[in-house]
Amino acid sequence: MSIILNERAPTPPERGLLHIWQSAGPSAQLCPDRVLLSRPVLQASLGEHHGLLLTQGGQVYSFGELLWRDLSVPVSAPLLEISLLGRTVVRVAAGGFHCGALSEQGNVFMWGENTAGQCGLSERVSEPCPVSVVDSDVVPPAAVQVVDLALGREHSLALSARNELWAWGSGCQLGLVTNTFPVWRPQKVEHLAGRHVVQVACGAYHSLALVRSLHQQNTPESDAGHYCPLGVELTEVMTHEVTTSKIQKTVLASNGVAAPYSSSVPVCLEEVRLCLAAEKRALRGPKSTSLTNINQKGKAAANRRRSLPGTPTQGRNARAGRPSSSCRSRSAAPEEAGGGLPSLETEVWSWGRGSEGQLGHGDQLARLQPLCIKCLTGEEVIKVAAGSHHSLALTAHCQVTDSGQNTLCQIIYKSSLTFLQPSGLLCFVPRRPLQLSDGLRVWDVSAGQSHSLLLADGDCVQPVLLYCGPRKEPTASLEGLCLLLFLQMGYISGVCSGGQSCAALADVNVMGFIGAIHELASRERRFYCWLSSVKRLVLTPLRSRESASPSLGEPCTHLFFSLCESFVRLSLLIGQHSTALSYFLHDVQGCDIASLPLLTHSEHFLDVYNEYCSSVGDFQVMGGFRPLHKLSLECLGSQQAVLAQLCEPDQSAGGKADLVSLLYWPLQQLHQYSRMLLKLAACYNVVRKLTALWLRKKEAETTSLFWSSHSGKTTEVLRLPQRRVVCESGNRSLTLQNAGRFSNHWFILFNDTLVHTQLFLPLQFSTHHIYPLASLWVKPVTEDGSGLCTHQMQHAFFLLQKPSLSLSLSLSLQNKWLRSLNQAVDHVLGGAGQGSSPGLAAMSRTASHTFCGEGRFKDAHYTGAWVAGRIHGRGTMKWPDGRTYSGNFKSGQEDGYGECLIPDKVLNKPDGYQGHWRDGKIHGFGKYKYASGEVYEGCFCDGHRHGYGMLSSGRMAKRSSSVFIGQWVHDKKTGYGVHDDITRGEKYMGLWLDEQRHGNATVVTQCGLYYEGNFRDNKMCGPGLLVSDDDTALHGEFSEDWMVNGKGVLSLANGDSLEGMFSGEWTTGLKVVGTYFKPSAVLLCPLSNPLFLRLGQYAVPAAQRWLCVFDECWSRLGCDSAGRGERTAAWDSIAVTIATARRQSPNLSRSQSKVLECLECIPQHGEPVTTANYDNIRRYLIKACETPHHPLGWLVETLVTAYRMTYVGVGSNRRLLRLAVQEVLAYLTHFYRIVRFLFPGLPDDGGIIPDPPTSTPESKQKPDMSDQRWVFSSLLLPQLLPRLYPPLFTLYCLQEEQEDARYWERMLRLNKQPDRPLLRFLGVQDSKDACFVSAVETLQQISTAFTPSDKLLVIQKTFEELTQEVKLMLDDSFLWCMDDLLPLFIYVVLRARIRNLGAEVSLIEDLMDPNIQHGEMGLMFTTLQACYMQILQESAT
Repeated sequence: MSIILNERAPTPPERGLLHIWQSAGPSAQLCPDRVLLSRPVLQASLGEHHGLLLTQGGQVYSFGELLWRDLSVPVSAPLLEISLLGRTVVRVAAGGFHCGALSEQGNVFMWGENTAGQCGLSERVSEPCPVSVVDSDVVPPAAVQVVDLALGREHSLALSARNELWAWGSGCQLGLVTNTFPVWRPQKVEHLAGRHVVQVACGAYHSLALVRSLHQQNTPESDAGHYCPLGVELTEVMTHEVTTSKIQKTVLASNGVAAPYSSSVPVCLEEVRLCLAAEKRALRGPKSTSLTNINQKGKAAANRRRSLPGTPTQGRNARAGRPSSSCRSRSAAPEEAGGGLPSLETEVWSWGRGSEGQLGHGDQLARLQPLCIKCLTGEEVIKVAAGSHHSLALTAHCQVTDSGQNTLCQIIYKSSLTFLQPSGLLCFVPRRPLQLSDGLRVWDVSAGQSHSLLLADGDCVQPVLLYCGPRKEPTASLEGLCLLLFLQMGYISGVCSGGQSCAALADVNVMGFIGAIHELASRERRFYCWLSSVKRLVLTPLRSRESASPSLGEPCTHLFFSLCESFVRLSLLIGQHSTALSYFLHDVQGCDIASLPLLTHSEHFLDVYNEYCSSVGDFQVMGGFRPLHKLSLECLGSQQAVLAQLCEPDQSAGGKADLVSLLYWPLQQLHQYSRMLLKLAACYNVVRKLTALWLRKKEAETTSLFWSSHSGKTTEVLRLPQRRVVCESGNRSLTLQNAGRFSNHWFILFNDTLVHTQLFLPLQFSTHHIYPLASLWVKPVTEDGSGLCTHQMQHAFFLLQKPSLSLSLSLSLQNKWLRSLNQAVDHVLGGAGQGSSPGLAAMSRTASHTFCGEGRFKDAHYTGAWVAGRIHGRGTMKWPDGRTYSGNFKSGQEDGYGECLIPDKVLNKPDGYQGHWRDGKIHGFGKYKYASGEVYEGCFCDGHRHGYGMLSSGRMAKRSSSVFIGQWVHDKKTGYGVHDDITRGEKYMGLWLDEQRHGNATVVTQCGLYYEGNFRDNKMCGPGLLVSDDDTALHGEFSEDWMVNGKGVLSLANGDSLEGMFSGEWTTGLKVVGTYFKPSAVLLCPLSNPLFLRLGQYAVPAAQRWLCVFDECWSRLGCDSAGRGERTAAWDSIAVTIATARRQSPNLSRSQSKVLECLECIPQHGEPVTTANYDNIRRYLIKACETPHHPLGWLVETLVTAYRMTYVGVGSNRRLLRLAVQEVLAYLTHFYRIVRFLFPGLPDDGGIIPDPPTSTPESKQKPDMSDQRWVFSSLLLPQLLPRLYPPLFTLYCLQEEQEDARYWERMLRLNKQPDRPLLRFLGVQDSKDACFVSAVETLQQISTAFTPSDKLLVIQKTFEELTQEVKLMLDDSFLWCMDDLLPLFIYVVLRARIRNLGAEVSLIEDLMDPNIQHGEMGLMFTTLQACYMQILQESAT
């Protein structure tokens, strides 16, 4: 239900003032009535005899003849629609006899007449009801957000946030592919699917849509005649779908005669039949009501229709929905994708009835589906309006095109607005006549039933209103005149028409804000019209002239074309801006100054103006205007008068055509922007930037004058389009220090370089030197005895290769030159160019330079960072021979991390290095890829491989493949190292000297041979021990590889031995002179043979292996050698390393970044270690070992690599087990020495970690570490052993292979028995139904643990699970004894089925903490050993 409210208020609002008047009547009655409401009106919409008002706060009011409610409401007391309260309506629309509203959420509400389904509901709608707009093409169906509404007499259109069009109601004006009417539910207009619709308008029985144009290359070129002009074929069924409405209502026609109101569908179909019969006649003789002559030949290519009905696009626009707010403009702005400014590439589509020519296709045919109006394509239409039987289209050039019925002079007359030809016009004559200028610029249009309203810029800032329509009194004048009386309404922001009514919304110029916005918009529209005229009348003819290139010359032709392109871009920007300002004025009451397009797109404005200013200046500097003037005289000829008219009064003196002033005049608009922004007191930073652009005109003029006065072939070399003169020393104000008496030096400062020349004639020079400002430094030096202050300019060229260039500055002009130099340098470096004193220009900068002197950088080109004239920072150096370096520099040398490529002309492949440098040489850790295919990754010193490193060779060469990992000294293998000869299947693990094997070593082969002994000069020489795969061992003297020569003892696998003199090669046969011995009973077991007990006696001691790795770790901590360094400096080195890794590694994961962030903080390291802070040290070491960026993490990663290279592959020999275990223990010893250096509070091995002195009784309840001896292996073994576990456990498995095979065979046999028989077999009594599943599952986890302590914890938990299950069967006072425990634990071991239990037991025994051997865990481990031995001794049958 609706109520009537009196909204008159004593203090009306200053914005959103509503004026309404009737169009048909005497002149004296056409005075607008001001409607006084308490709220500002945001939008007004007029129907046939009613209207809607949208006020601030989203409230909707109705007035007029509300036929669906049988009410007549005066506009002075509108009716509040209570049903819409609380829904925040942002748009309203009034149709012929129905209404629509749009909420902020995009929901549609309809009410009013619904006989043709125009309300989207199937019942009578007297109150606003929601209408569902649902897209059924998607799965699941989704609700459509609507942003705009347009209503006709019997149809409704909705524009969605995805710029798709939806329609419902009756008639061909829907544009739907259907023959069933009415359409009760909204349906998508499929012929516009995929197109970007930006605005819709509804006439009585026709529809218009403003659509963004597609790119011409994406649309097939086709003649319009190939498409049915009606869109679809008509069928007989359509004429019977909708019958005449039973409800006959009387409406007032324009002539006052009552006419019946009924459905239009049968009338529309009958009209189509009549028009089809007369199609040929209509095409031969176009009517005056059409938009233009259909046979018009002009602009055939430019106006070719780029949008065809039903043509699918490449993809639908997925742009997010525009925000629904009260600030949304009346006509939706076609925004550019990503630009935010309205697009001017638009098309107009029309469909529906065309009997009056209102569709604009040059005929009177109806269209059942949307069809593009070809003659409007490319005309930059920004708004469309539809009256009952006529249509209007407004372009960005402030022109209006029209079509349709003109019986009542609603079409615009040619002589007043210079548009298209109507059949007649009778304009309203105001009370005071007003002479209108020919330059009237229209920026808003509206169409009613039989009239049109135009809002235009006149001679003053305040908009003028034009009315075209019927009048009762006759008049002799046919010209449309502005309504002078309407100037008293204020600043009109929009007009609205409907039926015979007119409405206007106006604002009061509060504190000049409204007037300033209108003035800015008016000037911008005028400016765009001027730009369009210059482009059409001047630039286009000159550019298309065939003789342009010879006349201008090649450089100037290119610059002129660039000038034209920048002019076009500027013109497009101004057109978009003027259109955006027109939209802004429609909603100026709901917007603030911050949303002004000039401010929201200030960077885009500055970029376009900067480009245009540079184009004009470059063209002037190169002297292009003089030949261009001659070309214009030839090209334009008689049109010089037109060119003179385009020149503004202040552009040229005497009104003569001056191309320089003409093309520089667009920069005058910058002053207008600045003045307007200052008037609005907004964004002074933009004002400053706009003002700075105008100053560039003076720079171009000065430079052009300089080149004209210093012409010559030598100066042409320096003449560049972008180069500007800053100052020059022609008055001898700047002289060269220590120059000769008769020398004559001249300095010219440009905006990018400094030129030093020697004059031989006045203003003529013979030689010159160019110094780019990007690599020029100016710094003061000490004062001399004369009192004059001298300054020294240091250029990178002279600073690095030659003595510096000194300039003596006179005191009077010193500040001028210094200020100019600093400003020029600052501008080149990307600053604001405001330097005013020496040293203001950045000492640190990025620049490019080519070295010309002698030295390593001769002829090299550098691009990167500089500090005070020296290379410093990150940069790239390129040599002419192809060498490149990209990385860090320090004081003119490569220093820090860098990447280098060195070409190899022999192999035609480059060497590549990635790593650290120092003082111009490779120094530190890095990776070198040789052209031969070898790859070295390790340490360097002064360009040589020195320290730890790994060399992989043979991958891309014909020689054998091999890998060496170990110590290097000055590019040679020296020290301990492992060499894996992949081709021969041998692995050498021992000492090296000058690239040769020399010293103790161990060798294993792929066929199972094991040798340990001495090497000399790369050969086996001296005593050694050789063991074959079948346990045959030879201990004797060797002279060559695998050659025995001397005394020796040959021990066989069965215990027999042969002692004597041996000679020959092991693989081919031995000659023996000696004695054969049979073993005694004591030596029957091969393992008890003394020869086997001596394995490892010739190997390199574990403590002497991989010392190079630990030395490198000490070096990374800042220590000269092991333990010699400052602890504070070591922690500082760690912090710097971590911080550098975080900065130079952008691809780190989140977890890695967190670890580095924690490690960047230096922990407490100087205090004594107690049980309270021990966990903090342990957690720090865990994190440090996780990342290779930490020195300890690098150490762990490198040790793991070395260990795997040693004991994986050929190195998987069971006789290497003892060496592998000793190596792990040696790792722990060296590792702990480093850790204790960092944390000196840690105790010695076997020491005790005390409790904190302030410990409380509660803290003593925690596990007390002071009760037991502490070993460092408990701290470091968990960090190291899990990474070494795979190769180490493999060696244990190989060593225990035979015993584990016997154990596994017995275990499988015993496991075939059920639980109770097996328990009885093992001697377990009273087991009942216990199967000890939890204990079995716990023991199985021993294979997933890595360290001995973890494995012992698994054994302990197994005993606990076993005890808990036994206690359930016995009383709690039960105590274990070994006789009861051993059989039960054997059962658990059997059921656990651990595959390599012997290897597990041996690993625990070798690496377990000796302090727990005699404790509870030691007893449990002994029990597990006993179980294993008992299973081995079980009978196999």
